Amino acid sequence: MEQDIHSYGSTQMERILLYNFLQSSSNCEFGDQLQALQSQGIVPSVRHFCCYDDEGELQTDGNRSGHLQNGELVFDPEVNEEILQMIGAQLAEIGDQLDREIQAKVVNDLVQHFLNENVSREEITQYLSQAVEGLARAIPSDMEQEKALLVLAMVLTKKIANRVPSLLHRVFSTTVNYISQHLHTYIVRMLRE
Repeated sequence: MEQDIHSYGSTQMERILLYNFLQSSSNCEFGDQLQALQSQGIVPSVRHFCCYDDEGELQTDGNRSGHLQNGELVFDPEVNEEILQMIGAQLAEIGDQLDREIQAKVVNDLVQHFLNENVSREEITQYLSQAVEGLARAIPSDMEQEKALLVLAMVLTKKIANRVPSLLHRVFSTTVNYISQHLHTYIVRMLRE
């Protein structure tokens, strides 16, 4: 349980950003499921965000949480809910523009993978990663590569949940995992700008 708490805390920023993206996106047909994520505590408000140390213990001494990256301690930025909402809304505008560029076959293939409960978390994250990277190569874009990957992952989340709303929880968690693994540093940079 301690590992779950620590892992959960370390992806909090990604969870809040993806939630705000979905909430701000047009044509979301899974509003009830999205609200359920928050009511289940999967995406709590930043006001309820706490910091856990490496042993999963609650930090109450005012120290900022951090993690090791390339052997060095990196402090997590202080998370500001308004900034994450603003960034999520801006990314949703970009996502709405890219939405029509995504072929139905890509979404349908991902839906089939997500529906298969025998596919591991690592495998499904790899499928999502391959789809995002393939779309990034296929869609001409003048935006920076990391932003394109982030927006495409979030748009795919929306499109999969629109197709099969009951998959929202699984696709949300997978997308958070993908973003955390591949784009965490980029999000930290966006928050600092």
